[in-house]
Amino acid sequence: MSNPISFSEDVNYNNPMRILIVEDDKKVGGFLKRGLQEEQYAVDVCRNGTDALYMAQLNPYDVIILDIMLPGMDGFTVCREIRQKTILTPILMLTAKDEIEDKVTGLSEGADDYLTKPFSFDELLARIRALLRRSQDYKTKELKAGDLELDPLRRMVTRAGEKIDLTGKEYALLEYLLRNRGRTVTPSMILEHVWDMDYEGFSNIVNVYINHLRNKIDKDFDIKLIQTVRGHGFRIDED
Repeated sequence: MSNPISFSEDVNYNNPMRILIVEDDKKVGGFLKRGLQEEQYAVDVCRNGTDALYMAQLNPYDVIILDIMLPGMDGFTVCREIRQKTILTPILMLTAKDEIEDKVTGLSEGADDYLTKPFSFDELLARIRALLRRSQDYKTKELKAGDLELDPLRRMVTRAGEKIDLTGKEYALLEYLLRNRGRTVTPSMILEHVWDMDYEGFSNIVNVYINHLRNKIDKDFDIKLIQTVRGHGFRIDED
């Protein structure tokens, strides 16, 4: 269960990144989820290999943290099946197995990195960020719509050259809209990517944050960039 979103949120940085944790130990999975949520990631958790393979095909994850010892289907098999389905999501194997042959097997099946338990959470974060840098270099490019610019490298948003301060979720929502510029995204799509899959806050959360963005980005400008597509969702465009 995800934690409620606080409206006093004052974090000025948030990656709209979505991570899948595949861990059969409920305590470890919960610890990882809470820690990554505090780092402003959207996190899904499953506890067996069969569900992991299904979710990897269903959702566009940015990183998959995959345990080896899993019920139903072990992590090596899950990794191999994911790659056979041409899913290129970076995979970080997290396991108690530290034998060289296990590491070689994991990497041979398509894993991108390997971390053994017990581990430092700071090291896990560093490895996740390294995987994201290697696999998503496109995120260093500026995103634009008219005179609105978002620089992911510096985590800076400007309009007409003036800096705009955003909270973490506002930044995440804006980046998601800009990466889908000209395309209508539904509230459920926004919830799945910017918030957790199992988010159970009140149903109007997307509208609330859209209004927050409009007050900061569009209110003082003649051209309104954030558009409502009635009955469908939202999009951002200069036209």
